[in-house]
Amino acid sequence: MQAPRTLWAQGNSVEELENGDILASYRPTSTVVRISRSTGKILWKLGPPTVAGQHAPTRLANGNILIFDNGVHRLDDSLPYSRVIEVDPATNRIVWKYQDKPAWYFFSPRMGNAQRLPNGNTLITEASFGRLFEVTRDGEIVWEHINPVFGEPFFGGLPASQSNQVFRSFRYGAEQTAKAKGTA
Repeated sequence: MQAPRTLWAQGNSVEELENGDILASYRPTSTVVRISRSTGKILWKLGPPTVAGQHAPTRLANGNILIFDNGVHRLDDSLPYSRVIEVDPATNRIVWKYQDKPAWYFFSPRMGNAQRLPNGNTLITEASFGRLFEVTRDGEIVWEHINPVFGEPFFGGLPASQSNQVFRSFRYGAEQTAKAKGTA
């Protein structure tokens, strides 16, 4: 099922960049854009078939964009699957990706997140199935956790169905935790 026509411009993520520009994700059109804060013009755009119903693009320290590519309604494959990709915005080339083998073993049709960690690994939230895991640059899973708590699903599901969905997860270091406590 595709998104209703009324949601064609629904943004599911907005990040203000260091210069004030905006990095935004529009899931129904499978589009990620960088918008100039000063002019309102689109400076960069990524769309299908590279992404398909994506979430949570974030700019990395190296200037690349990390994206949770949900993979619904793919134009380049008949099977839906999720992956996490790092895209060089200068070329729109995928320079890194995590994808399961076989690809359809990792699939979150809605929601999801990826966070590049200080050690170079990537924390991934396979939201629809409550799975959090960390992978190395080589795609090796370091650890994983499945949310054991079930409740009403965020989106969809049969009446009285239960789900262990997790919208997003983030890892915070000791320094960030101390700042939040006001002890840094």
